[in-house]
Amino acid sequence: MPTPHLIPIPSPAAATGPAHDFDFLMGPWHIRNTRLVRRLAGCNDWEVFDATGSARALPGGIGNCDDFTPLAWNAGFVGMSLRVFSPATQRWSIYWLDNATGGLDATGCLRPPVVGGFADGVGRFEGEELFEGRTVRVRFEWTGMHTPTPRWQQAFSDDGGAHWEVNWVMDFTRPLRAPA
Repeated sequence: MPTPHLIPIPSPAAATGPAHDFDFLMGPWHIRNTRLVRRLAGCNDWEVFDATGSARALPGGIGNCDDFTPLAWNAGFVGMSLRVFSPATQRWSIYWLDNATGGLDATGCLRPPVVGGFADGVGRFEGEELFEGRTVRVRFEWTGMHTPTPRWQQAFSDDGGAHWEVNWVMDFTRPLRAPA
């Protein structure tokens, strides 16, 4: 019986450049969520819940996607992020989709993404979103990408970016493996 040929797989450490900025996120995750109950309403009440997620690369280096499944919060809710890298601009566009809204606007097109990149150890992505009938600025920030516990947070601004309200924080850890 012939021996199988091994296909060399590049080490994540060998991948460089902005097209690989999200390589840290690939694979399965346990996600601790801390979410503001009401946004842009002066609310100080937070809910905490756990979720699972898993990120994977898209073919040809065009980006990546992940899934998000809460364990007990908002029964039946599932979501996903679609991240697309532009070689021309060296920037990422991030789209959010879920089974509550579909991530689509009234015309059936994807809602506008947040756009940005990584600099000085922080990933920052901004855009506009329709929230309760008005347009607000939205910002995603990634920190701790090169630690075992990366963090994502979302903030809204209803004054053009002069002030930001953080309304959702996700702390990521790798799931524990069951003993063999």
